[in-house]
Parts: sequence; C-alpha cells; structure tokens
Amino acid sequence: MKPRALIAHASGTNRDHDVAWAIEAAGGDPQIIHINSLRDGDASILDHQVLVLPGGFSYGDDLGAGKLWAVALRHRFGDELHRFIDLGRPVLGICNGFQALVKAGLLPALGGSDRQQATLTHNASGRFECRWVDLDPNPDSASIWIRGLDSSIFCPVAHGEGRFVAPEQTIEQIEAGNLVALRYRVKEGTDPYPANPNGSANNIAGITNPAGNILGLMPHPENHIVTSQHPRRHQSLANGSGLQLFKNGVEYGASV
Repeated sequence: MKPRALIAHASGTNRDHDVAWAIEAAGGDPQIIHINSLRDGDASILDHQVLVLPGGFSYGDDLGAGKLWAVALRHRFGDELHRFIDLGRPVLGICNGFQALVKAGLLPALGGSDRQQATLTHNASGRFECRWVDLDPNPDSASIWIRGLDSSIFCPVAHGEGRFVAPEQTIEQIEAGNLVALRYRVKEGTDPYPANPNGSANNIAGITNPAGNILGLMPHPENHIVTSQHPRRHQSLANGSGLQLFKNGVEYGASV
C-alpha cells in the first residue's frame, strides 16, 4: 500500500491541494483533513505515515503568522503529535506550516526542548515577497527530506513574514548541529536581497530537528515538481525540481 500522508488543513490554508499533488507524484496517498476532524476524532495523526503542514494563512494569521495553528498543535494534538515524531515519522512544514512548527516549539528543538526557540517575522524588505529562489541543500544535514539531493531546488516564495531570526547563541547551535537543511543561494560578495528574499539570518531557508525527521522551510517546493511549472521552461532552463524532496519523505515514511 502507498504510504498515507496527512495534509493538515486549517481555516485559511490554501496550498493543501498543491501538496497533495506533489505527494501523489512522489508515490504517496495524500489525505487532506481539516484539523477540526482530527480534534473530533474522525481521523488520527497516528493513522498516517507522513504529516505535512502546508502553506497559506491559517486563521488569517491573527496574532501573528502561524501562531494560532501553533497553539492548536500544542494544546489539541500535543501528545499524539509528539508520539508521531518520537516514532521517527516524517513531518514537513511549508511556509505557514513552518511558522507553526517553529512557534509550537517543534523546530529547532535544541536539547530536546519543546519551547519556542526562534521565530519567523516580517521580511526585512517590509513587504510581501513573491519570487522564485534557489535553495542549496546542506550535505551535512541529518534531514531525511533532503537526503541524496546533490543539486539546488528552484521554487517560489510567497510570504510577508518569512525572516528566520533567533538569539545569536541559538543560531550558533543550529549551525554547529548542522540543523540548517536548506539555504537561499546568495552569490558571494553581493547583496543578499533578493536571493534571500526575507533577510533570514545566515540565509536560512529551512531547518531540521536533531533527529532529522522534521523539516520546515519557507519556500514552496510543491509548486515546482514538473517541468511545465518552471517560469523559464520555454528557454530550456527547466531544472531544480522539488519532487525528490517529497519522494524522500514518502519513501522514509514507508520505512518507519
């Protein structure tokens, strides 16, 4: 049987069908389920092998991007979610999903802590950023999601609060532990913007937990899984697909 992937839907989420298509293309069985159904017991996180928190504007980003979703994760689904993670099953948070994972204390989870250790705040440019970016995988990262990736991912960003910030000591620990999974590709000696569209510390685009089964990133790899989605496909420049990232997650989910 194909690994079942739970794509959690909260009010305001709008990238769930994009993720479902990516999961299906990667060989998984996507299930889009509203978190109210999970709350009511109509479905369970533990019935699935993969969990994805997609992008959008959950709850209208009231109280901050992803904040209310983070509260729901901690207080409605905390025990079940931690069990899922402790079993080693893969979790992916994209854009608003990444914001929720960070604010729920599930990333970076330094020292096994579940308190919030970082945040994603307003872009340094002071405006909503919608553009395509190159993401370079960290070959030393423990993330199962980027395992074997030897080339960059080219995909879009679309966010107003994507700047990853944390205390200097936390950033140092993230770097020392190789918890940076993906970085915005910035040419040496050039202005980081717009290659780093939000001004994230150390050009961080995505991070993992120490165990490597959780990945959060601001860009949208689900929006470049086939050649026809590439903005310069007619110039024979279609490369950098995000499909392998989803294949990695689905295949790993089938093995744990």
